[in-house]
Amino acid sequence: MSFSRRSLLAAPALLALPARAQSLPAVAQDDAAAPGWRRTTLIRWGDRVTFDAPPFDPRMLDAEAASAQFGWDARIAALVLPPRAADGVPRAVLAVAHPTVNAAMAFPGGRDRPEAAAEMQGASLVNLELQGGRWIIVDGGFQARRLAAHTLCRAAGPLAEELGGALRGVLAVSGGAATPWGTLLLTEGDPAPWAGRLPGFGRGQGFGWLVELDPLDPQSIPVKQTALGRYPKADAAATLARDGRAVVFLAEQGQAGYLFRFVAARPETGQVLGAGALSVAQRQDGRLVWLPLPDGAAGNAPEAARAANATPFAGPQGLSWDGRGNRLLFCGEFGALSLSPEGGDAGGPSMGVLALPVQALGRIGAIAADARGRVLLGTLGEGRVGARAQALLALEGGAFSTLYAAPRAADLGGVAVSPDGGTLFAGVRRPGAEQGASFERPATRWPEFTPGQPPRSAIVSLVRG
Repeated sequence: MSFSRRSLLAAPALLALPARAQSLPAVAQDDAAAPGWRRTTLIRWGDRVTFDAPPFDPRMLDAEAASAQFGWDARIAALVLPPRAADGVPRAVLAVAHPTVNAAMAFPGGRDRPEAAAEMQGASLVNLELQGGRWIIVDGGFQARRLAAHTLCRAAGPLAEELGGALRGVLAVSGGAATPWGTLLLTEGDPAPWAGRLPGFGRGQGFGWLVELDPLDPQSIPVKQTALGRYPKADAAATLARDGRAVVFLAEQGQAGYLFRFVAARPETGQVLGAGALSVAQRQDGRLVWLPLPDGAAGNAPEAARAANATPFAGPQGLSWDGRGNRLLFCGEFGALSLSPEGGDAGGPSMGVLALPVQALGRIGAIAADARGRVLLGTLGEGRVGARAQALLALEGGAFSTLYAAPRAADLGGVAVSPDGGTLFAGVRRPGAEQGASFERPATRWPEFTPGQPPRSAIVSLVRG
């Protein structure tokens, strides 16, 4: 049974009170911050990530340059907070996923350059630092790195032996999460669109995993954690069970995707995701019940979920764990849900479900909570341009407020909140990529509006003032 908008509307026990209506901003070629907010562009497609990156030249793109530059698409995966340094300066590592590369928009004449595209996807890690009251990118920071099609990885967990030793590449990274045990998780999405595009990639068992790495060690080798299953993943969230075991929630990509949960076998340091139990969510009378999957389900978790009669969701997009509210936030084409563990234990057998009142907003592609407990929502159009811009909104007390409106054809690619709570970081995905647009004829040239220059996905910061 699909967990659709219709099923939400037909289930009064799941519904929150209606939000007070607010008109959304109209589509424009430029972006716009709400009154009282100031927007700054932090990093754009082609900007330097590693210290040896060459200057960006969109008409002379090659794989070597792209492997050191910020990728073409941009969806915030996680904000990782390192221990406070001796100088007392607040710092963070921002992880950004680069899920797609649209050849028509990325390359002159729309002529695909597969080797360059392979390095323009993946993920970027960049250093942030608070200077003069503003969070800025540290150019060539210590933890700055790119992960792409040629990144060396390894496998761990029950299926590691089948995959062999070293693995090459991360592919179609769709999202991720910071963990309470100090690592970064990145979700690999569907490798199929890359299979014919990149010879040697997208086929076999090397992609579609949850990737784990130490974001504070630029030499750390990413690990593909096989205990959590191989299937196209939309996003992840991580927390701890009451007894200290690691808990990871995973959303399956697709028009009818399942919501999975992995609970580690035991509390421990080191490779906490090497062994544990997979379960899948099923809707039962206003709750989500976690159905245990059998041993070996990691080999084909969606098939095991179907056999268990789990509940599919319409187009899952984003997951986020709200530690302050002790709840899982989950969004997609079905709207947005707040899931609270019954008994307060994320490793427990069920969750209460509250449907957030977002049905009038369209598709929700990103979700998070800030320190005040407000739910932050980013809308998703995927190149379909209507009367209103895709926007970053805050939901509090049954009312929406618009914080930011994206430029024409752009989507909101995730949101993160600075450790001091004063800055929002938002991803602006694929500006100008309206259906039928091209490198030469984009729907906007945001953020630079320079004649002849293509639009560029970016990470922006929003601060009051």
